[in-house]
Amino acid sequence: MTISNELGTMDLTVNQDSLYLEESFTDLNVASIRRLTPVKPNGLKDKSRKPIFVGHTQLMTPQGPLPIQCELGTKNLKEAMEAFPEAMRKAIEKMLEEVKKIQQKEESRIIVPGR
Repeated sequence: MTISNELGTMDLTVNQDSLYLEESFTDLNVASIRRLTPVKPNGLKDKSRKPIFVGHTQLMTPQGPLPIQCELGTKNLKEAMEAFPEAMRKAIEKMLEEVKKIQQKEESRIIVPGR
Protein backbone atom coordinates (compact mmCIF):
# COMPACT_ATOMS: atom_id res chain seq x y z
CA MET A 1 0.00 0.00 0.00
CA THR A 2 1.39 3.42 -0.90
CA ILE A 3 1.41 6.48 1.34
CA SER A 4 -1.17 8.24 -0.84
CA ASN A 5 -3.49 5.21 -0.53
CA GLU A 6 -3.05 5.18 3.26
CA LEU A 7 -3.84 8.90 3.46
CA GLY A 8 -7.03 8.30 1.54
CA THR A 9 -8.24 5.80 4.17
CA MET A 10 -7.13 7.75 7.27
CA ASP A 11 -9.81 9.40 9.39
CA LEU A 12 -8.54 12.94 10.02
CA THR A 13 -11.77 14.21 11.56
CA VAL A 14 -11.37 16.39 14.67
CA ASN A 15 -13.19 14.85 17.65
CA GLN A 16 -15.17 17.91 18.75
CA ASP A 17 -16.34 16.15 21.93
CA SER A 18 -12.76 15.77 23.17
CA LEU A 19 -11.18 19.21 22.73
CA TYR A 20 -8.67 20.65 25.21
CA LEU A 21 -6.90 23.96 25.62
CA GLU A 22 -3.24 23.21 26.38
CA GLU A 23 -1.17 25.36 28.75
CA SER A 24 2.39 24.67 29.81
CA PHE A 25 4.12 25.47 33.12
CA THR A 26 7.84 24.96 33.70
CA ASP A 27 10.46 25.60 36.37
CA LEU A 28 13.11 25.93 33.60
CA ASN A 29 14.98 23.12 35.33
CA VAL A 30 13.48 19.61 35.26
CA ALA A 31 9.71 20.02 35.44
CA SER A 32 7.20 20.72 32.75
CA ILE A 33 3.51 20.40 33.54
CA ARG A 34 0.77 20.67 30.95
CA ARG A 35 -2.75 21.60 31.95
CA LEU A 36 -5.32 20.37 29.46
CA THR A 37 -8.53 22.31 30.04
CA PRO A 38 -11.63 20.83 28.37
CA VAL A 39 -13.29 23.18 25.90
CA LYS A 40 -16.37 23.10 23.72
CA PRO A 41 -16.16 23.46 19.93
CA ASN A 42 -16.78 27.20 20.34
CA GLY A 43 -13.65 27.49 22.53
CA LEU A 44 -15.46 28.09 25.83
CA LYS A 45 -14.55 25.99 28.86
CA ASP A 46 -16.49 22.74 29.16
CA LYS A 47 -17.31 22.65 32.88
CA SER A 48 -18.81 19.15 32.60
CA ARG A 49 -15.27 17.71 32.24
CA LYS A 50 -12.26 18.12 34.52
CA PRO A 51 -8.82 19.42 33.54
CA ILE A 52 -6.01 16.91 33.04
CA PHE A 53 -2.47 17.54 34.32
CA VAL A 54 0.43 15.82 32.56
CA GLY A 55 4.02 15.87 33.81
CA HIS A 56 6.97 15.85 31.43
CA THR A 57 10.74 15.69 31.91
CA GLN A 58 13.80 14.43 30.04
CA LEU A 59 16.59 12.06 30.99
CA MET A 60 19.93 12.63 29.31
CA THR A 61 21.36 9.44 27.81
CA PRO A 62 24.44 8.79 25.65
CA GLN A 63 22.03 8.66 22.69
CA GLY A 64 20.45 12.03 23.58
CA PRO A 65 17.45 13.21 25.60
CA LEU A 66 14.80 10.63 26.50
CA PRO A 67 11.36 12.17 27.09
CA ILE A 68 9.31 10.86 30.03
CA GLN A 69 5.71 11.85 30.62
CA CYS A 70 2.73 10.69 32.63
CA GLU A 71 -0.68 11.84 33.76
CA LEU A 72 -0.48 13.30 37.26
CA GLY A 73 -4.08 12.60 38.32
CA THR A 74 -4.49 15.85 40.24
CA LYS A 75 -7.17 18.54 40.49
CA ASN A 76 -5.06 21.70 40.29
CA LEU A 77 -1.60 23.03 39.49
CA LYS A 78 -0.40 23.08 43.11
CA GLU A 79 -1.28 19.38 43.53
CA ALA A 80 0.34 18.65 40.17
CA MET A 81 3.62 20.22 41.31
CA GLU A 82 3.53 18.21 44.54
CA ALA A 83 2.74 14.96 42.70
CA PHE A 84 5.35 15.53 39.97
CA PRO A 85 8.48 14.01 41.63
CA GLU A 86 6.88 10.71 42.65
CA ALA A 87 4.91 10.39 39.41
CA MET A 88 8.11 10.86 37.38
CA ARG A 89 9.96 8.29 39.52
CA LYS A 90 7.20 5.76 38.89
CA ALA A 91 7.12 6.54 35.16
CA ILE A 92 10.91 6.10 34.93
CA GLU A 93 10.76 2.81 36.88
CA LYS A 94 7.99 1.54 34.58
CA MET A 95 10.00 2.53 31.49
CA LEU A 96 13.11 0.76 32.84
CA GLU A 97 11.09 -2.42 33.52
CA GLU A 98 9.77 -2.36 29.95
CA VAL A 99 13.31 -1.91 28.60
CA LYS A 100 14.49 -4.92 30.65
CA LYS A 101 11.64 -7.05 29.26
CA ILE A 102 12.54 -6.07 25.71
CA GLN A 103 16.21 -6.84 26.34
CA GLN A 104 15.32 -10.27 27.79
CA LYS A 105 13.20 -11.08 24.73
CA GLU A 106 16.03 -10.04 22.42
CA GLU A 107 18.58 -12.08 24.40
CA SER A 108 16.35 -15.17 24.27
CA ARG A 109 16.29 -14.90 20.46
CA ILE A 110 20.08 -15.03 20.13
CA ILE A 111 21.41 -18.48 19.27
CA VAL A 112 24.95 -19.06 20.44
CA PRO A 113 26.80 -21.87 18.61
CA GLY A 114 27.95 -24.70 20.87
CA ARG A 115 25.33 -24.15 23.56
